[in-house]
Amino acid sequence: MKHWIQAARLRTLPLSVSGIMVGSLYALANPTNNILTPTQVFSWTIFGFAMLTTLGLQILSNFANDYGDGIKGTDNEDRIGPKRAIQSGVITPVAMKRAMVITAMLTFISAVLLIYVSFHDKHLWYSLFFLLLGGLAIASAIRYTVGNSAYGYKGFGDVFVFVFFGLVSTLGVNFLYSKQFDWQLVLPAAAIGLLSVGVLNLNNMRDEVSDTKAGKNTLVVKMGGAKAKIYHYCLIIIAMVLVLIFAIIYNGIGFRIDQYAFLVAYFPLLSHLKTVYNCPEPRALDPQLKKLAISTFLLSLILSMVLIF
Repeated sequence: MKHWIQAARLRTLPLSVSGIMVGSLYALANPTNNILTPTQVFSWTIFGFAMLTTLGLQILSNFANDYGDGIKGTDNEDRIGPKRAIQSGVITPVAMKRAMVITAMLTFISAVLLIYVSFHDKHLWYSLFFLLLGGLAIASAIRYTVGNSAYGYKGFGDVFVFVFFGLVSTLGVNFLYSKQFDWQLVLPAAAIGLLSVGVLNLNNMRDEVSDTKAGKNTLVVKMGGAKAKIYHYCLIIIAMVLVLIFAIIYNGIGFRIDQYAFLVAYFPLLSHLKTVYNCPEPRALDPQLKKLAISTFLLSLILSMVLIF
């Protein structure tokens, strides 16, 4: 059990639910989908199944990464981070593949239940669209490193993370509540997506040498470490600006300090950027993965609290 918990990489889970929190509590803070007859659109049932589905996708992605990199030999003695399950031999490839199948099935069931409690027997086209989206999310989580055409080995991992852990997570879950699109939410959704990409980019910066040797052509390998740092600064800074713009638009005229309490989370983000700037070698970036993931979760949590209070 200890090895399976390690393979699930619990430290990545708070990051994966950041978009769900913001999209859900935005729905709670804006309890109307009809101007003439205001109604509460938030539902704890939808929130629960959305959390389960997102956590399932993240764990599936972690299992798939362990399996894909393990059987390809990408996880080897050159890898800087903690040893993976297949790499260390504590879990066999066959057992990991079985776990991926089980996790994918459970995640799909959770997604189907999420869609049902959101739309019931109404909005058939919405249901079919989200069912297709759920299938794509599961397939994308697996195909990141698994298979001969794994897109993570071609530098497209950043796109997947931005779309599914930013836009789909935040905007998608909010739509499940409200049945309508809110353009304001694009700003924090994109910000969470960019910060999530930042975590992936940091991971790839750390593994640049080993990935290059293994033929894993991540975006960092393609652009080089120096440009990857500049790319990283842009990801974090643009995300911070987007959240600030969202707060200004959302709060409108007037200023209350509590409405901008999320700015507290900017301090660890700025400290992180300073550390990355002064980093002498990729190996020293490993502790920053956890720091950036927790900072993103903290920002999302405080922003969510600001929305409802």
